[in-house]
Amino acid sequence: MKTHIHTAGVIGAGAMGSGIAQVFVLAGLRTFLYDASSKQAEAAQKKIAAQLDALVQKGKISADKAAHAVSLLHVAQTTSDLCDCELVIEAVVEDIRIKQELFADLESKVSHDAVLATNTSSLSVALLSSVLKHPSRFIGIHFFNPAQILPLVEVIPGINTDEKLPAVCCAWLQAWGKQPVIARDTPGFIVNRIARPYYSEAIRIFEEGIADMPTIDWAMKHFGGFKMGPFELMDFIGHDVNFRVTESVWTQTFFEPRYKPSITQKRLFEAGHFGRKTGRGFYHYAGEASLPSPVMDESKGQKIFFRILCMLMNEAVDACYLKIASATDIEVAMTRGVNYPKGLLQWANETGISAVVAEIDELFAAYHEERYRCSFLLRKMLAEGKNFDV
Repeated sequence: MKTHIHTAGVIGAGAMGSGIAQVFVLAGLRTFLYDASSKQAEAAQKKIAAQLDALVQKGKISADKAAHAVSLLHVAQTTSDLCDCELVIEAVVEDIRIKQELFADLESKVSHDAVLATNTSSLSVALLSSVLKHPSRFIGIHFFNPAQILPLVEVIPGINTDEKLPAVCCAWLQAWGKQPVIARDTPGFIVNRIARPYYSEAIRIFEEGIADMPTIDWAMKHFGGFKMGPFELMDFIGHDVNFRVTESVWTQTFFEPRYKPSITQKRLFEAGHFGRKTGRGFYHYAGEASLPSPVMDESKGQKIFFRILCMLMNEAVDACYLKIASATDIEVAMTRGVNYPKGLLQWANETGISAVVAEIDELFAAYHEERYRCSFLLRKMLAEGKNFDV
């Protein structure tokens, strides 16, 4: 396998695809950007050029580097234009059928040793590769949005992926200035699995009438140091993305109660209120609208924060127990991918394993729901008097 590549292809010219293309050209790769809409691909090309110029104005890169990067970016008119690419990654809609049809078509047009990759955030890498004659060259390479800014990339080998390919892809990503972590091919991988309680438990607290949305957002920022509260963040991500990921993780884990979607968010999704991008989500953003003020009750806020944090820590511990990823990669993923103030395993150590177990057990005793079951590994660590080695 090639230790270095020079030519790459990106399919899908939306925010994610154009971000990945920008990463590639800045890394010195000749890059072909394809979209079913040639107008969208051309618009993305102009947007990338403008973003590179903005970096020059800010003194982040030289004018020569920006000009060279722009010269490396080409709009592909058909997928056949990707024939010389050594790596092709798709960043299209999260639809199994559409992605499978794309890869089945692409396999016959690229060289036999070209790497095919999906940027899926939650779909099965094994299932996507099942349409290929040579699935050993297929892998998940999941960037985070905006790809040109966030450092984390999840590398996900499928069951048929060549065992040497993950390490090769990690080396490429490091050379391109990214921070790779390796995840098992499981629903949601690392980040989108572990982060679910940040959204779902916040919505549950709201639905129960314990606190309103701005108060929950305030509690997570004030007590936890999170950059954005859960409702602000869901509106920023977009409910067309966040709800679909939640639903995908839930259904792929055979309807695991911990990942059950919310009717409250589903109704926003159905109404087309996707968040900031549409002017309305949990909050209103159109015109002169301003975010409502929280009730800054210290006692209530602390309880809200601790409940959500314990659910997050429990999820991270369970991911470690189920070997979704190494403890180190779990910590890196949550701090570098979604900017958590600290790694959740470290946070559990600092909080005290006994306090985390007690909170989760108290929730289970109150609700008698499987979503509040404590991870076996968390109980084991408590029984053995151990902390996580991170």
